Amino acid sequence: MLELWRDDVRAGRRDCVPGDVHLRRVIAGFDWEARSRVVESVTGGLGGAVLVSNRATPLGTIAAVEASGAPDRPELLDDLTRWGLGFSRAAGAVAAQVRRGRGHGDGLDGLGMKVVRPWWRMDRSLSTALPEPSPAAGYQLRDRGVIPAGAWAEVHNLAFADHWRFSPRTEDELIGDLAAPSLMAVTPGGSPAALTVCRIDTYGADRRPQPVGIINSVGTLPDHRRRGLATWLVAEALLRLRRAGARHASLYVDGLNPTRAFDAYSKLGFELAFETEVWEATFP
Repeated sequence: MLELWRDDVRAGRRDCVPGDVHLRRVIAGFDWEARSRVVESVTGGLGGAVLVSNRATPLGTIAAVEASGAPDRPELLDDLTRWGLGFSRAAGAVAAQVRRGRGHGDGLDGLGMKVVRPWWRMDRSLSTALPEPSPAAGYQLRDRGVIPAGAWAEVHNLAFADHWRFSPRTEDELIGDLAAPSLMAVTPGGSPAALTVCRIDTYGADRRPQPVGIINSVGTLPDHRRRGLATWLVAEALLRLRRAGARHASLYVDGLNPTRAFDAYSKLGFELAFETEVWEATFP
């Protein structure tokens, strides 16, 4: 499976193979027998594979279909994707998504899918001068060690509830056993206002200097937006990721984000590194 994903990276269909930390989370508890299909190659190994995962949203279950085919079997992509869409619909999903690198969605429109979103990976080096964090007036920073259990998921879900295809997260999904720096901005009275959750991961066959600091979530509660909190949190996270040993930083952002978060990231030195197209099929 990893080799198929590496082929996808080389072909431009995906931006990277999941890192070690993220991969362990993906495979833990995954129902391989029911939610995956593989095609064997006549020369040995896998000719293609598809995985289907679900996430809950206020509108219903959204399925993610990840299909890959060996370079000499491109026709398998459509066949495996078709199976994934059929499985998603039969399992009660209200929609199914396929993510492909920009310009690599050939055949998906014929399966009843359409592009609904650009999804960007933005990168910056941690070996160059980093922006100086500029504290937001009236707020204080707190790190993971002093934030009570459950608060990270609560703040995250409130901050992202009005975002496209919002999916509530649990504390374990969001933080788990991650040792990387995560920060929360609070008012003088201790009320949460914003957060950023990070991890440090290692990616094989990847052009980025390793390990990579991933800024996984940056969210601000609606009543505290437009006060510079996200910029402050990310700038501080960059410094802490570098001190923790990361050599590069990446984050993912909705290319149609209504708050234009990507503008703030650009000012912090991030540049667009890869654009993924989110294709979606909706079911009655």
